[in-house]
Amino acid sequence: MDGSAAADAEEKTPLLDRGSTAAQTKISKSRLFLAVFTAVLGNFNFGYALVYPSPVLPTLEDASTDPRLRMDTEQGAWFGSLFMLGAAAGGLGAMVLNDVIGRKLSIMTSAVPSTIGYMLMGGAADRWMLHVGRFLTGVAGGMTAASIPVYISEISYPAVRGALGSCPQITAVFGALALYSLGLVLPWRWLAIAGEVPTLLMVVLMVFMPRSPRRLLSLGRHQEAEKALRWLRGKHYDTNAELAIMQHSINTQGRVTWSELATPIYYKPIVIAVLMRFLQQMTGITPVLVYLQPIFSQSKVALEPKFDTAIVGAVRLLSVVVAASLMDKVGRKALLYASSLLMFLSSLTLTMYSHATPCPPPSNNLTGFTLDHSSHNALLGITSDPSAPSLVPLICTMLFIFGYALGWGPITWLLMSEVLPLVARGVASGLCVAVSWLTAFVLTRAFPHLLHEYGLYVPYLAFTVVCVLCLLFTAVCVPETRGRSLEEIENYFRTGRSFTILQ
Repeated sequence: MDGSAAADAEEKTPLLDRGSTAAQTKISKSRLFLAVFTAVLGNFNFGYALVYPSPVLPTLEDASTDPRLRMDTEQGAWFGSLFMLGAAAGGLGAMVLNDVIGRKLSIMTSAVPSTIGYMLMGGAADRWMLHVGRFLTGVAGGMTAASIPVYISEISYPAVRGALGSCPQITAVFGALALYSLGLVLPWRWLAIAGEVPTLLMVVLMVFMPRSPRRLLSLGRHQEAEKALRWLRGKHYDTNAELAIMQHSINTQGRVTWSELATPIYYKPIVIAVLMRFLQQMTGITPVLVYLQPIFSQSKVALEPKFDTAIVGAVRLLSVVVAASLMDKVGRKALLYASSLLMFLSSLTLTMYSHATPCPPPSNNLTGFTLDHSSHNALLGITSDPSAPSLVPLICTMLFIFGYALGWGPITWLLMSEVLPLVARGVASGLCVAVSWLTAFVLTRAFPHLLHEYGLYVPYLAFTVVCVLCLLFTAVCVPETRGRSLEEIENYFRTGRSFTILQ
């Protein structure tokens, strides 16, 4: 590309070195934004593939469907949850790929299982093709989830890293909305074919995007790193200072041994990132989203279920946009506090409602439970008085999703890419993704059984307790990384003076 400065958005930004804050340099954002947009097309496809069963399973369960493709309750449940097992496998695979072939090529490689998976589902002649295709799209999702946040954090600079770090979550929500919208007009096979479009577009555009400058420096390719950084920052940007900081960070690190993992600089950020991904899923967000539409379809909500899902998508989109706009202004921890508090209040309210009007044991269907008139009243908090608080649980569910997407959704991804040590970032990010999706798979499979044995009270109570743990974990363990370079964050863990970075 020619570097047309007139078309580039420019800003005055301090040098990343804290010792040179008086120096100013011009940074062009447009190419950085293009690189981020290209990368997060993988997250768009992730969000699309995640909710693919929502409009598809009703058709596959219909009695008129080809017997070779028709699914019963158990097969449908596996079709819905196999994505999460695939995502865990993809995260583990990214542990190797991120450090062997780099972040950019790992993102591009994810297109292979994604393309094959959609082809299998779009042309399925038997159930095994649907299941294998679903698993492969999960593998691709796990690979992008482990690679894209790291790539974005390494090509960004502190002033915009928070907002750009929210882009994967925002585009995943857009992907889910696209699937819901297309599901209204396209048959299920064409939905799979449509899923190929963002994947192929990502691969084509990614060819022209630079590799991570930090990755190139770690390989000793200084000239390529300088060229990549200049492409990202603009032709008027002096790359020497930023490259020197990166190089110093790389020079102070070698290959990590198992004994070195016991030192605070390594184990603290890795434990923080892994526990954040674990707690993120333990809040119950995945089973809530997976079983939300069937719950709405059994309730007396005035809107049709397809519009209810649109409301959920709009709430999620609104909250991640709010989070992106505030992340570099109010900081990560403030949003995590607000997120934890909103989820706690909403799940506590749902716990009290379900305790006062417990659900009867469920019967078998796709979600593992069926709501008759009394059970759906219990779920929505409707008592014998039909007027009253019937919308309160619906509002609380929306509040829960809003709270999650405001903080614990996008910030967990961002902090994973910020706090993990450079030398172990590829492996550790893959580990985080694997832990996240294995936890999601276990919860999603266990949720219907908990309902069968105990009703809604127990799972909602468990989610409430987890939200309290999220508050405590944020206060005690999570560092504030707003406005900090990746090198400063690593140096903070190296000093070990305190467990929070003070502004």
